[in-house]
Amino acid sequence: MSRRLLPVKRRELIRRLRRLGWEGPFPGGDHFHMKKDGRPVPIPNVQEIDTGLLRRILNQTETSREEWFAAVG
Repeated sequence: MSRRLLPVKRRELIRRLRRLGWEGPFPGGDHFHMKKDGRPVPIPNVQEIDTGLLRRILNQTETSREEWFAAVG
């Protein structure tokens, strides 16, 4: 299995973040957002998240690549 980040569908991003303990998405402002421990993270409203944006989201959520790949399934 490749450990390289690939583009991901918005629905898959939300699914994996939920498995990692994030709640939502909740509406608000220009974007939906998800929360964990009271900390919001914006979720873009696009069909596919490119690798650069995915990397930024993982950094904001403090999610390692290992955690991201473990949340598959």
